[in-house]
Amino acid sequence: MSVSTDRDAAFLAGIGEIANTVAAAHADDVDRNARFPIEAITALREQRALSAFVPAEYGGEGVSFRAIATACFTLGRRCGATAMVFAMHQIQVATIVRHLEGAPHFEEYLRTLVAEQRLIASVTSEVGTGGDMSRSVAALTPGADGRSSFEKQAPTVSYGGYADDLVTTLRNHPDAAPGEQVAVLHRTDATTMEPTGTWDPLGMRGTCSPGFVVKAEVGAEQVLPAPFSTIATETMVPVSHLLWSHIWLGIATDAFDRARAFVRAAARRAPGEPVPAAVKLSHVMTQLSLLRGEVNTALDEFLEADEDRERLSTMAFALHFNNLKLAASEQAPRVCQGAMGVCGIVGFKNDTPFSIGRHLRDSMSASLMVANERLHQTNAGLLLIAKEV
Repeated sequence: MSVSTDRDAAFLAGIGEIANTVAAAHADDVDRNARFPIEAITALREQRALSAFVPAEYGGEGVSFRAIATACFTLGRRCGATAMVFAMHQIQVATIVRHLEGAPHFEEYLRTLVAEQRLIASVTSEVGTGGDMSRSVAALTPGADGRSSFEKQAPTVSYGGYADDLVTTLRNHPDAAPGEQVAVLHRTDATTMEPTGTWDPLGMRGTCSPGFVVKAEVGAEQVLPAPFSTIATETMVPVSHLLWSHIWLGIATDAFDRARAFVRAAARRAPGEPVPAAVKLSHVMTQLSLLRGEVNTALDEFLEADEDRERLSTMAFALHFNNLKLAASEQAPRVCQGAMGVCGIVGFKNDTPFSIGRHLRDSMSASLMVANERLHQTNAGLLLIAKEV
């Protein structure tokens, strides 16, 4: 993974230091106790990494999207939960940066984000939509004072209890169709959040993502100018798939590295003797190479297409990025499982340097983040009408 600017290089050097010295040190405890990775997120705040993608004209670091993706990979190698919180925050930052359309409220918000290193979460999932982000049940209801209110029941809100601000998707009016959506930015300290469950999952335990009933009042200036359909097509969907896939690649890469370290240790114990696990490791490397190629190619395609945003709305582009998510979410667990097969019992145990249990469990969440079956259904429809694929 290469970067082209000194600014990107400096940013990634700081991310690498945080990943190796902070995120890695607390990853097992974060996983074991299903707790928020506060140490790593605090370090990222101190590094001003939460505003890394904000353009310099608003006081941000203005690093490239390629650098943000690489940061997700780097963090993912050490702590999947930290990487996921960072990625989901950056998805919301990209949403605002790419769709503020000169709105003074959002320009000022970006300056505040830089100054205060505010953490943004999203409220896009909703009970009653079947996991379809392009539909909403909750709506903005106009009030007598010119402000609007809403109440949304979300089955998951990742790190919602730790975020400073929320981006929430809603129907733009009580009479609007489910797909007539807007995205609203509001502060958590001006929002009522009633938990509807607990958080004790198999993997990605540190993302702390229980359900909430979210209620707030907002002004018209807090609604992003672009329709959510445009935001989703041009930014939220492709950026999510790209950053998530970089995390899954990072997790799989560390699993492979642990398996490789195990094979090397076995070779040192018996110099000159054949190491049967080395053949298994070669198979895992092939799987990892396929995953890496898919992720890197998709990033290049997005950056090229972003120069002409109309391409981001084509059916072919939608198919490509749905396929990225499908391929990465299926391949990463295979790499982790293969790595565990290389290491055997010491990879299965949680108290060895070669442990891969956390990696496998975290990677298994990938197929559930925008359910793979839903994406296959979408692709099936697109394949019937798309002229190019």
